[in-house]
Amino acid sequence: MLFLKSFLLGFSVSAPVGPIGLLCIQRTLVRGKWAGFLTGLGAVSANMIYASIAAFGFSVVSAFLLEQQFILRVVGGLFLFYLGVKTFLKKPTDQVAILGGESLLAMYFSTFFLMITNPVTILNFVAMFAGLGFEKSSHTGISALLMVGGVFWGATSWWLILSFGVSLFRNKITPHLSIVNKIAGLLIILLGMLAFIK
Repeated sequence: MLFLKSFLLGFSVSAPVGPIGLLCIQRTLVRGKWAGFLTGLGAVSANMIYASIAAFGFSVVSAFLLEQQFILRVVGGLFLFYLGVKTFLKKPTDQVAILGGESLLAMYFSTFFLMITNPVTILNFVAMFAGLGFEKSSHTGISALLMVGGVFWGATSWWLILSFGVSLFRNKITPHLSIVNKIAGLLIILLGMLAFIK
């Protein structure tokens, strides 16, 4: 039951389309479903680090990260702004020419870096885990593993569905890729500015 609750939590937390979702969609259209999926998986990996800190109660690590949250948020906001500008300026003709230019590993690490610069995620997971009835005072290592594992598989399932779903309509959307890039780029820039102001 705990695993199922955590699975649903991981799925529902990932589902709202934010900057990572936009990148996933854009990269799926340009490079295919695996590029989109690895973009999402980068975010999942970073979230799993924070979920583990929250579940296993690494108070020293979480306290340090939360103390540095201003610097990390600034770095994350700037990186988001950079990704938005890069996406906005990308031309479909250039994308075809440099198909092998940006590796799948680079796509994974770009979103991992973006998510790891938001340590407040620890507090989000603490609150969400508490909402599931997971009390630090009474939890065991196995229940913590079940929660983190459930969140991981739930989030991963969402990114699989999104990237593989978008790839089904790739041929219909690709002719309008220039517009997609402009819209996605502007939205990511806006989200980056909001993160920076916040």
